Amino acid sequence: MRRSTIPAILILLSGALFARAQAPAPEPSGTSTDLFVMLGSDFDRPGLLPRSNYNIGIGHTFGFLKKDPSGDELTFAYTYENSGTHGFLHTAFGEHTESLGVMKNFPLPATKRVTGYTWLQTGITSYTGNASVENRLDSGVSLGAIVHFNDRNSIWIQESYSKVVTVPWYTTSSLGYTWSW
Repeated sequence: MRRSTIPAILILLSGALFARAQAPAPEPSGTSTDLFVMLGSDFDRPGLLPRSNYNIGIGHTFGFLKKDPSGDELTFAYTYENSGTHGFLHTAFGEHTESLGVMKNFPLPATKRVTGYTWLQTGITSYTGNASVENRLDSGVSLGAIVHFNDRNSIWIQESYSKVVTVPWYTTSSLGYTWSW
């Protein structure tokens, strides 16, 4: 009887050790901080009036939000838009926006180098160049793709739809660089 229990115990122990050796490695925490700079071109409606748009911001991805359908990255951004009539930064009129946002990053099928994202933002936009600064609520939604060069460097390509209260809606096409740590 003693001879039959020793092989059984050895088989159980070897099975447990084999299962432990084959267990998947724990997933990385999934947290990162991103510094982004985006340059874009707006087309204000009505009339397709061209405007320049510059955006700098920071975002932080939270690993525990990865399965949240609304988003996994919280962002803060500052945007300057040339909203004058004389073109590229040659005007006293500008639009400055500070916004908070939530971004949802998602994988694209058959590739790890390119991922997609949606980005909801809202904030306060300030119109300057008049006798007084005019503040308005600004909300926007973006859809984009990220081309990852490595874990720290990527290029963003995005299309945005935005609406400022009392102002016609506008779209922005942007290209940006992100450094992550």
